[in-house]
Amino acid sequence: MTTSDSGVQRRTRVSEGGLAHSQHMMPESPESHLASHFVNKSCRGLVFGGCVKLVSGNPEVPFESSAYYISASAHGKELRLTLSPLPGAQPSREPLALIFHFGMSGSFQLAPSDALPPHAHLRFYTTPPGPRLALCFVDIRCFGHWDIGGEWQPGRGPCVLLECEQFRENMLGNLEDQVFDRPICEALLGQRFFNGIGNYLREEILYRLRIPPFEKARTVLEALKQQKLSPELTMSQKIRAKLQNPDLLELCHSVPKEVVQLGESWTSGTQRTQRAQRGLRKQTTAQQLEGTSLQQDPKVP
Repeated sequence: MTTSDSGVQRRTRVSEGGLAHSQHMMPESPESHLASHFVNKSCRGLVFGGCVKLVSGNPEVPFESSAYYISASAHGKELRLTLSPLPGAQPSREPLALIFHFGMSGSFQLAPSDALPPHAHLRFYTTPPGPRLALCFVDIRCFGHWDIGGEWQPGRGPCVLLECEQFRENMLGNLEDQVFDRPICEALLGQRFFNGIGNYLREEILYRLRIPPFEKARTVLEALKQQKLSPELTMSQKIRAKLQNPDLLELCHSVPKEVVQLGESWTSGTQRTQRAQRGLRKQTTAQQLEGTSLQQDPKVP
């Protein structure tokens, strides 16, 4: 099991807002949401065009447009990428959506077309003017894949990040399902009820609550139905009580949310550092050029 602090923070370091997902642990709901944020932020204002280039694996993407935008959204461990033609783009066609499953190492990266990352299996190229860029689906281990069409995979439950109330209702209303005969450590990986939870989130949640991993899932979850706050508490007091003493289902929402927030914070800090470094390099270069011009001045002895 991980510790409460180091587990989440260590995992956040490898998410980096979708720039480079972990190559050692399977991406989970925070990674798909961070990747969608990355795509939306990086592709805002960029115009893509031409065919979608398939390098290896998976089906061809039947899409061609002279000008289109790219946007993304996430649900559990899945990411939807939408290609939307601009008005007047040729040939005239409807938007196309792809559903991505990251597998063990999938991620999205935006790179110059002449410096593409290895294992960039699917590429979307920008159009002139400006440097030609490519949004790439990168997957070193090649377990990721995509499906044509915009429907989330059937059989997956409500997203633990975006649909916490529906997630809780779906869980507590189906405790008779045989999946809850299993140990809680196994049941937490079932995407029909815990859509978005994977190995590292499961470990973090069970550790924080000190729940034995091989306790029967139904025993753990049925206890939640008996927990009721005093009706004499005000709404703010009830909210405070839940924040101070979250149960397992509440942690299934709040722990992934922590990872997303830490990932966005770390990425913002990294970008500020990179901007500062670029500014320092420009200043240093200017000083070097100034020194060089003085040395080459024939009037200087």
